[in-house]
Amino acid sequence: MSEQSRRPRRPGKPYRRPQKDPVRMLAFEALRAVDERDAYANLVLPPLLRKAREKEGPEKFDARDAALATELVYGTLRRQGTYDAVIAACVDRPLREVDPPVLDVLSLGVHQLLGTRIPSHAAVSATVELARVVLGDGRAKFVNAVLRKVAQHDLDAWVERVAPPYDEDPEDHLAVVHSHPRWVVSALWDSLGGGRAGIEDLLEADNERPEVTLVARPGRITADELLDTLGEDTVLPGRWSPYAVRLSEGGEPGALDAVRANRAGVQDEGSQLVALALANAPLDGPDRAWLDGCAGPGGKAALLAGLAAERGAVLLASEKQPHRAGLVAQALDGNPGPYQVIAADGTRPPWRPGSFDRVLMDVPCTGLGALRRRPEARWRRRPEDLEGFAPLQRSLLRTALDSVRVGGVVGYATCSPHLAETRAVVDDVLRQYGSGAELIDARPLLEGVPALGDGPDVQLWPHLHGTDAMYLAIVRRTG
Repeated sequence: MSEQSRRPRRPGKPYRRPQKDPVRMLAFEALRAVDERDAYANLVLPPLLRKAREKEGPEKFDARDAALATELVYGTLRRQGTYDAVIAACVDRPLREVDPPVLDVLSLGVHQLLGTRIPSHAAVSATVELARVVLGDGRAKFVNAVLRKVAQHDLDAWVERVAPPYDEDPEDHLAVVHSHPRWVVSALWDSLGGGRAGIEDLLEADNERPEVTLVARPGRITADELLDTLGEDTVLPGRWSPYAVRLSEGGEPGALDAVRANRAGVQDEGSQLVALALANAPLDGPDRAWLDGCAGPGGKAALLAGLAAERGAVLLASEKQPHRAGLVAQALDGNPGPYQVIAADGTRPPWRPGSFDRVLMDVPCTGLGALRRRPEARWRRRPEDLEGFAPLQRSLLRTALDSVRVGGVVGYATCSPHLAETRAVVDDVLRQYGSGAELIDARPLLEGVPALGDGPDVQLWPHLHGTDAMYLAIVRRTG
């Protein structure tokens, strides 16, 4: 028997059961829903947080837990492109060969290391522990090895390593630095125009957490009354809309009494401005019948209904999808004047031509103007999606022009600044209409709003106006 074989074996390190971290578990669950089910974080996260707050014991969330979980989810999604480039530099295989759940855990860890003030050792330790719970010990070792490589540099140093120089490839450089797909960078730059500073400001604004904005619904509550009701130092008046109130510290708008009572709603100020511009456009003749032709989920319709009621006009809110028409009906419930909600296809409308004095057509689009609120959308959309929306957008604008009487006005709106969804659509349809329709200058209808360009249409921007990138063209029917 050899000397070595006589030595007593060292006792093995006892197995330690991985400890669940409720905050990071919830963030991981939300990211998996976004990845697996094409869910949107702004729809998935609130019920998860609500359930966590209702729990008893150590897994019950307080305000700090909810804030951290929210930051982990949204921060990871916003910076996904940058973090993917960093992770790719730290693994020995293409990212497409890394299992999606593993990549989600890695991304959560990288965001804690590079995008938060969490100490590096704590970020690595907490993420490896999460990996042990949701992936198992074997893959947790892989996560640990990758994150230790990431922790060797800060975000600026990593960007310098993984992003191509601006002078060699400006669009790819901006795509990596600001975490947008290259084709989106190119499209936004084309629409915005100008040099490097403007596009960088826009891309950075897309990565900032937006304020929650409320709308005081006319005839139900005023903005001043809403401000007085809330009575908090963190509540501010809107920048541009007389109906807007901003919750600068976020919070849960659904818990506010005015929102629960349907006297106020959550609505970006850009959307409010679109509705207000249509309502303020000059008319030739009567002003009795208004149409919202793509009314779901109901924010603009509720504002328009209140404005119409103040003038003795009636709003018809039409939405193709029945469940979304139900949301519109909920938003309009309690409106002080008459209105009607129907489920109808706007390209085959049930109403007669020339029935309305004002028509709003906020058409389905890629949603590239709302990337602050839905950061995952930038990774889902593809250039070919534009081709799918184009025929519908043109058809809906033609319907709107057919539906308005001579002398009436149409507002064509999209929550996208992409030229293929904005000016190209308007130009094509107006060309078909010939002398039967004309663009009117929308800029004076957004009183006090700066930087509206050369007109006659209007493009709002997150970095210039603090709104979603809403587009609006106002067209008058002339024949």
